[in-house]
Amino acid sequence: MNRGVSITPVQPCWYMLKKTSNLILLAIAISIVSIHSCSVKKAINNFNLFPVSEDIKLGLQVSKQIESSPQEFPILKERGNEEIYRYIRRITKRILDSGKVKYRNQFAWEVKIIDDDETLNAFATPGGYIYVYTGLIKFLDSEDQLAGVMGHEIAHADLRHSTRQMTKMYGVSILAQAVLGKKEAVEQVVSGLINLKFSRAHESESDEYSVIYLCPTGYNASGAAGFFKKMQGQRSPEFLSTHPNPTNRVGEIESKAKELRCSGKDRKTSEYKRMKGKI
Repeated sequence: MNRGVSITPVQPCWYMLKKTSNLILLAIAISIVSIHSCSVKKAINNFNLFPVSEDIKLGLQVSKQIESSPQEFPILKERGNEEIYRYIRRITKRILDSGKVKYRNQFAWEVKIIDDDETLNAFATPGGYIYVYTGLIKFLDSEDQLAGVMGHEIAHADLRHSTRQMTKMYGVSILAQAVLGKKEAVEQVVSGLINLKFSRAHESESDEYSVIYLCPTGYNASGAAGFFKKMQGQRSPEFLSTHPNPTNRVGEIESKAKELRCSGKDRKTSEYKRMKGKI
């Protein structure tokens, strides 16, 4: 997640891990140092010391904090906005039902709209809590573009980028201490979610998986490319902090759709325009 969420430290959720599981995780962590040097970088980039259960717990904690911070995150009320919520959730379900989302049944995949017309952004927490800004919805031109962005954010959660990035940031030592329930280490790791920025590799991976997710759905699978095309020349601080270098990414997304031979054509431009008028 890339927003500045203030998280109050809570009783470490890692303490419930069984001692045997802790020892196994530590053994895995220690084993990294014995990997041949040419493989270390790749192994660390993909290595995640957190179990999936921690993504779920961290995501729930962050989502509660977001909803308790209405000044920073003014959630659009569902009452009176039922139609736009149904619309956004239908898009989400279509992506989740593609058969390509690994944690389709494990993560929450709850969607909320943030009532902020000035912010062109969306984000997802660990565990699948998704937030879309009204500014982004109004900025885009078609449903496939929004689906592409949502696919990108779903990928961040599904590929566990937050906890993977934190594994890389903090290293084996701190995370091993956190797994064992050391208070200071736990607090350091939890606070790391506040301003987490994804690596270029993780951004590229989410772009790729946005195409993979949309390809079986009937949507134009390169919908995210339309988003990046529109963003060229924009100067949104939120966007630039979380989605660097849009120019190169357009070609990469469109190439991936061709590589997979995605045949979907759905853009739903007229329906999207009608729904934009609802917010």
